Amino acid sequence: MTSDAFVLLAFFLAVLLLTVKPLGVFIVTAMEPSRLLAALEPMESRLFGLLGLDPRKEMNWREYAYALVLFNSIAALWVYLLQRWQGSLPLNPQGLSAVSPDSSLNTAISFLTAACWQAYAGEVTMSYLTQMMGLGVLNFIAPATGLCVAFALLRGFSRHETSLIGNFWVDMVRSCLYVLLPLSLLLAVFLVQQGAIQNFHPYAEVQTLETTRYEVPTVDASGLALKDAQGQPRMEPASTRRQSLPMGPAASMDATKVMGNNGGGFFNVNAAHPFENPTPLSNLAGMLAMFLIPAALCYSFGSVVGDTRQGWALLATMVFMFAGSALVAVWAEQAGNPLLAGLGLDQTAGNLEGKEIRFGSAGSSLWGVITTASGTGGSNAMHDSFTPLGGFVCLWLMQVGEVVFGGIGVGLVGMLVFAIVAVFISGLMIGRTPEYLGKKIESFEMKMVSISILVTPLLVLVGTAVSVLLPEGKMGMLNPGAHGFSEVLYAFSSAANNNGSAFAGLSANTPYYNTMLAVALWFGRFFAIIPYLAIAGALAKKHRLETSEGTLPTHGVLFVMLLMATVLIVGALTYFPSLALGPFAEHFALWPQTQWSKP
Repeated sequence: MTSDAFVLLAFFLAVLLLTVKPLGVFIVTAMEPSRLLAALEPMESRLFGLLGLDPRKEMNWREYAYALVLFNSIAALWVYLLQRWQGSLPLNPQGLSAVSPDSSLNTAISFLTAACWQAYAGEVTMSYLTQMMGLGVLNFIAPATGLCVAFALLRGFSRHETSLIGNFWVDMVRSCLYVLLPLSLLLAVFLVQQGAIQNFHPYAEVQTLETTRYEVPTVDASGLALKDAQGQPRMEPASTRRQSLPMGPAASMDATKVMGNNGGGFFNVNAAHPFENPTPLSNLAGMLAMFLIPAALCYSFGSVVGDTRQGWALLATMVFMFAGSALVAVWAEQAGNPLLAGLGLDQTAGNLEGKEIRFGSAGSSLWGVITTASGTGGSNAMHDSFTPLGGFVCLWLMQVGEVVFGGIGVGLVGMLVFAIVAVFISGLMIGRTPEYLGKKIESFEMKMVSISILVTPLLVLVGTAVSVLLPEGKMGMLNPGAHGFSEVLYAFSSAANNNGSAFAGLSANTPYYNTMLAVALWFGRFFAIIPYLAIAGALAKKHRLETSEGTLPTHGVLFVMLLMATVLIVGALTYFPSLALGPFAEHFALWPQTQWSKP
């Protein structure tokens, strides 16, 4: 790794850590009763009065889960219908037609689950109205849902001898209005200042400085393509000095994309587009925005349970795992392609295939690690062009459940689930009833933990296996061998873990993949969230145990190491065989062909 890459990583982590405590305090203040909320209570009361809701009435975990799933289902239906009616609705200066049923279903579910998987090109598929009133709305609902689940679980740890874990409708309103909206607004204004576009103009036709030469099929008088003796279309030269520049409200969509850990892009090339991510400074701001709330929630967790050391321990676990992953990925990308080096080509700048020169190999690979660790899924480079080890890091960060910071709320909850597994294992080792934060961990909690951990590997591995066997699945693979397998494995890992990033070498905009990935997105989201809420309800009913000499400290170095080992072992045991067939096989097939015996 170059010194610049080390400086970038160190600066990123330093700025991130400085924001953890103030933002963590702000989130607790916004979500829990406080003087700030007392001042805003009249506005809340009028809003809930219009909706016919009683904000003072709390829910048990079943009621909370029912409200959450119902609200999310209605939101998904709204976005599906908006896409299907798009051609007849306003704010569509390009006259874009309705989106196909399978693509509409996939897109609605992907944005609802904060994955924002895109099998389409945004600038030629979605109107401004669909982007704002559909995808933009889900960019708030999806992270707010995760924040609601996180605080429900935190209340489960902090409360005792009650079945109530909060009111979903209150949590949803506060998550959107007090946390996500102001932070996204600040970032959107900054992006506009950096050069991101924000308008409703039709696409601009401009004259280029150079002539673009290409070939087009020769057609007859009726417009049909003429073919040669071999049955191939006859081609004739053509040229142009005109280019169509897409316009639209990109800055606001991009702000909610990264701040809400949603992913997806206003444009097809996502954060590699200069209208969406114009400068290295905007690139750094985007990377920080993806980790701001997930990192701050660790402090919020410690604050709510009454012991901030617990939150710092979780944060330390995430930072160590992230830093190790980032070092491997950046090093692999800066090492370059050994085959090109063997041909005498300059590889001192690293592997630049599929990357923006503005960001280089360090800025691109670090963004890739952050997006797959945070659950954002946006990209400023083509992951399909990463080296095998660079792609492996992105793939693995999703497969462990996106607990290394992870998506808003659900990342913290996922790490807490692994913490429960860690204390359960340690309790069995010393012959004590496992407990965490003064709550006994018993059979019901472990059943729910098992469901939440196993549902995503089931979706990933079964979906991948079926897709590489069926003709419909193999038709979308553009590359043979290990890399083609990695493309399919990456797609289902991204969908089931609600990330949304892609290797980009898989043609996924087909009825088969749109439907299969939509199923993985939906079940990967809600078959994990519902067990989380069940755990919250079970913990809230328990009485608090007093700390004794036999209680395992869960805020020290030993616990951090135990927690990291738990995440690594569970991930390795679950996915190692599939990783051996994909990125590892590609890596070992690549390096022996050169003079470099080792990477």
